[in-house]
Amino acid sequence: MTVFSAGEIVPTSGIYECNCGQHHEYSTDVKGHRFPPLHDACTGSGWKLKAASHPNP
Repeated sequence: MTVFSAGEIVPTSGIYECNCGQHHEYSTDVKGHRFPPLHDACTGSGWKLKAASHPNP
């Protein structure tokens, strides 16, 4: 699974979760916007797509 860093351009609109494995940080992001920073206490290194807003057929 691809992990995106804070500040990178969002490739697909959807719900992203941090990759720390604790499933505690989520972000709804829009294609073309930039990923937000992770919470200070998060041990993850970036965001991974959990659910696309418009899945491909």
